[in-house]
Amino acid sequence: MKPGGGIGAAPPAHHHRKDPDDYKKSIALGGRRLIWDLLTGRTCPASGGTVGALGFPLSSPRQGTPPGRAFLKRVMLCVAVLFSAAYIVYFLWAFPSYCHHYYPHRHLQAREENPTGPVLHTVTNGSSLQPTPLLGGDDNATTTPGPSRPLPRDPPPAATSLRHVVFGIAASASLWKQRKEYIKLWWRPREMHGYVWLDKKVETPRREQALLPRLRISANTARFPYTHKGGHRSAIRISRIVSETVRLGDLPGEARWFVMGDDDTVFVSDNLLRVLSKYDHRQPYYIGGVSESHLQNIYFSYTMAYGGGGFAVSRPLAEALAGMQDRCITRYPALYGSDDRMQACMAELGVPLTREAGFHQYDVYGSLFGLLAAHPGAPLVSLHPL
Repeated sequence: MKPGGGIGAAPPAHHHRKDPDDYKKSIALGGRRLIWDLLTGRTCPASGGTVGALGFPLSSPRQGTPPGRAFLKRVMLCVAVLFSAAYIVYFLWAFPSYCHHYYPHRHLQAREENPTGPVLHTVTNGSSLQPTPLLGGDDNATTTPGPSRPLPRDPPPAATSLRHVVFGIAASASLWKQRKEYIKLWWRPREMHGYVWLDKKVETPRREQALLPRLRISANTARFPYTHKGGHRSAIRISRIVSETVRLGDLPGEARWFVMGDDDTVFVSDNLLRVLSKYDHRQPYYIGGVSESHLQNIYFSYTMAYGGGGFAVSRPLAEALAGMQDRCITRYPALYGSDDRMQACMAELGVPLTREAGFHQYDVYGSLFGLLAAHPGAPLVSLHPL
């Protein structure tokens, strides 16, 4: 019988069942020892050589271990340590700013809990923040929250009415005698503001002048190129009506919308106001309708407002148009009419057409009874031509 092999003796050491956690602990302990040895200059267990602080070798490694590889490992370790330290420093520097920017309510709550002076009890109500000062100069006095007072806001703009709309009507001297009768059908002399733009001066009886918009003569457009063989140069003059209207010195200061139409266009003013009231006049808007003719829309565009049916331009967009339109139309001499020139300039300004079904160009032949009977569920804004 071998020594220690009797009854009651402990089993041999190699028969002990090891705890699985012992292996993990030994690996972790060995890794920490390796890193510590590399940083403090102890003997490198892998190569047998001696390394100094930060892992740089002080003596040659064992035979057969490439010195370049060992040195590269130590350099990589040093770089990793430096990057980790830099990241920790950056995190500690940036985290307070991040919290203050993305969680401002926590900062304000901390100020409430730890006031630094006689003022600071902050009452929060939604987005409004108001300090409530203490009465008197006693720093030890307790603060009492007062009623929340929301910050003053700009009053909402008044509802759009006819005094906010300026009409620009394209006309010609040769047809003015007949077309002025169409304008009388819908024009409200004491309520509406607008101008009729003609190519040359016309004679209008004094008794009729009070029943019509004021007459203006368009500027000379001879300097602008026009190369379309099937069109007429008057398209350039008509395309500039909105810009010329904006530049007038007697323009009402409360004007919000500029509405363009032809001298044979009839506007239903109440429905026009209903449509314009849906939009914010402080934003750039180009509102109108396309043609009822598929061929017309193919030839021109499905995203172009047809001037015969009329269109509306908000004041900010009209002012922007007036500042660039002369340069814009110079770049498009081959376009046919005024509407496509207007659309080209709107495209350069980055404003698309907002389509409203109530503006009607009506490029159709025959009776309109069927189209009018099947009118879409939208206010009837305009009819053209008469």
